[in-house]
Amino acid sequence: MDSVIIYHNPHCSKSRATLALLKENDAKPEIIYYLEMPPSHEKLVELSEKLGIGIRELIRTSEPEYRELGLDDKSLSETTVFDIVVKHPKLIQRPIVVKGEVAILGRPPKNVLTLLESKE
Repeated sequence: MDSVIIYHNPHCSKSRATLALLKENDAKPEIIYYLEMPPSHEKLVELSEKLGIGIRELIRTSEPEYRELGLDDKSLSETTVFDIVVKHPKLIQRPIVVKGEVAILGRPPKNVLTLLESKE
């Protein structure tokens, strides 16, 4: 099995449930506490590509910082949005689970089961 990485927020119930599912399925994930060690701009781009979504789909629009930082301005370039999110990792959807060249959002947590079953 390819190694599994989870970008984890221990304060998030979905993230905790996803991590538990990974462990129940013998995945032995590498845990990255992304609020303490935010991904770089390059890593965030890579995660977005592996997820198959754009940066705006990777943002938690319900966070107050979303509007406070002007991220609701659709004229902002993707590069600018990535740069803002790197500085404010709380805005990243969670959890993100990566296996090989594929990633999923653990919302709902059972999404991770499809990833574990994949041959990637």
